[in-house]
Amino acid sequence: MADREAALRVFLGNGAVQVDTSHLVRGLRVIPMGRKNRQFCWSELGAKQLGMLQSLMVTCKLHGINPYEYLVDVLQRVSRHPAKDVAVLTPRFWRQRFADHPLRSDVMPCLNG
Repeated sequence: MADREAALRVFLGNGAVQVDTSHLVRGLRVIPMGRKNRQFCWSELGAKQLGMLQSLMVTCKLHGINPYEYLVDVLQRVSRHPAKDVAVLTPRFWRQRFADHPLRSDVMPCLNG
């Protein structure tokens, strides 16, 4: 019980903290996950990486971010971004700092409007 006390205090002290994670589970359901998708991962590592990518895309959607726009921006920005500030590139903080003026790609000019 003592190991859960800190989390319980956060929950009790902040009314914005949700009681359960059902909203997150529902968000993951929009991405078809199952045997047919995992068979193309070819390895356990590939399946883990697919899971991380799917989780990132759902996180973008939960924050109202277009996942394509986010990935285009972050993949261009990450090479020159200081490693100590990598948290700024997570969807929540990216939205606050870069969403208004994201970096664009030359590959799909129709989306650059």
